[in-house]
Formats: sequence, C-alpha cells, structure tokens
Amino acid sequence: ATLRAAAGTLTELTAKAIANVAGPWVKQFLHQILRLPTAFNVKLVKGSHIVVPRLYEGDHAFILQNDDRRVVFVYAYERSYTLIGTTDVELEDGPGPCAASTEEVSYLIRATNRYFSRQLTAGDVVWSYCGIRPLFDDGSVNPSAITRDYVLRTDGGARDAPVLSVFGGKITTHRRLAEHALEKLAPWFRGMGQAWTERALLPGGDLPDGLDAYARELAHRYPALPAALLESLARRHGTLCLRVLEDTRVVSDLGEHFGADLYAREVQYFIDREWARTAEDVLWRRTKAGLHLTYEQAQAVARFVSRRTGDGAMR
Repeated sequence: ATLRAAAGTLTELTAKAIANVAGPWVKQFLHQILRLPTAFNVKLVKGSHIVVPRLYEGDHAFILQNDDRRVVFVYAYERSYTLIGTTDVELEDGPGPCAASTEEVSYLIRATNRYFSRQLTAGDVVWSYCGIRPLFDDGSVNPSAITRDYVLRTDGGARDAPVLSVFGGKITTHRRLAEHALEKLAPWFRGMGQAWTERALLPGGDLPDGLDAYARELAHRYPALPAALLESLARRHGTLCLRVLEDTRVVSDLGEHFGADLYAREVQYFIDREWARTAEDVLWRRTKAGLHLTYEQAQAVARFVSRRTGDGAMR
C-alpha cells in the first residue's frame, strides 16, 4: 500500500492484514479502493446535540422519555453548561460535513421543556454539534429501531492478507468490538496473545485516588502555577499533563495565554502528540475551550496553529 502524508510524502507499506474501519465510508472503501463486492450496507443516521447554560445543580444526568418513545439524555457539561441529545435523522446523501438543523434543535428543546421548570428557547443554545452514525442496515425503516450492534466481515483466504471490515458499531461497544475484530484475525496471527483490555487504563487514567486528589498533588509539585490551571490540565490529560508541563516553573514558561486556561505549550502538545491540525481540533475536539473563549481569543488560537501546521484557519 502507498500512504500519502499531509505534506505529500509517500510511504510504501506491506501489511499482513487490513482493518477497514472507515465508518460511514466502509462500503466505499471496499468497492472503490479494494474492488471487493459486498451485499452489506450501512444506514447513515445523523445525531445532533445542543449545549445550553446549566439547567440544574449537580453532576448527575437525566434520561428523558420523549413522547415519540425515544429517550433524550441531559448531562452536566463543562461545569457551567448542560448537554442535551441526541436526535436520529436518517441521511439520504453520503457521509460528509453535517450540522444540527433547526428542526433538531427544536426537537431537543421541546423534549427538555416537558420535564424542566426552566423553559428553553433556541436563543439559549450556545453551541451545537452533529455526528453521523454508520449503523448496520438490518432493514429497519425507523432510524431509532436500527440495530446498534456491529457486523464484522472478513475477506481473504488462508494464504491471502485478510481484509476485516466493520459495519456498524458505536463508541459504547468499541472495546469489545476491537477484541472481537482481533478474534476474527487470529487465524492469520498465530502468535496473538489473550485479550487484555478489559481492565486496562486509558492513557493518563492512572489516578488511584481520583482527579481531585491528583490536582492537589499537582498544586504541591507546581506551587507557582494557578490551581485552576492545574485542575484544567488534569481534567484534560490526567497524568499525561506532566508531559505538557515538563520543566515548567512559572506561568510564563507556558507561552501565550489564549484564555480558559489554554496556553501555547498545551496547544503545541496537541499538535506534536495528538495530531491536531486545525484550530477546531484544539478548541472542540481535544478540549472544549471554544465554549469559553471570545471570538478574538479563538482567532488567536487559529493563528498559532496555522503558523505551526499551515492549516489552522477557523472554518
């Protein structure tokens, strides 16, 4: 296979197996790239969320039974906000950029207003986002009734490099899906060990005494840094925040401050270690600092990322 990097450089690779985890593009990858026919399909279902100022005190969540028999989740979010979602809207077109529609925003507001004393309007929405779920096509007409399970397909004989394709699935089953995928590939990898991820910690998750205790430990280790900054870094990175801080002694060591406890040192870390390429990657995907920054502050982040990557403009 030939891989092309963002900078245009080409790398030739020979693989023992190919995992086709292209999500909404899984069938296109099989047909257009690998030239493998399949009768399997995915249905693309758009799910949107809205974020509003905090509706209630506490960190607990609610499950609201809506009048169309769907449920809507309401979460405490980023301390000052509440997250509400999601919708189920089947897409007729192919995968691509998406946004929460006016109808979806109204739907979520109506569902929430049935239960909360504080009544929301569209003007309360400070941010909305949308994702496309590639659900395995089981023939269901109602998007909410389509199975959330996954189907794995393997192409290739005993002497060929296999192609494993994942149809469907979602984040709540991602670990089991990954183990199941490796079980499917086991005949081609005779030395494969046993499954080990069930009790494995995520990177930065080794916090035996919890996040608050770790933030206090950081305050003791970095006495010249603001406690709020250390807490923000601990929340975003866990114990990996030590890689961000490294030899930091005073705040000025972290470089330009963009607001919301986001400094140039951390943005550079996202670029170097977490593949951030745009301002959106930093403000919305690696953090939710975009909720707390002014337009001018967000543009300053965009300029910084652009200087470091050549592709930081806000879209």
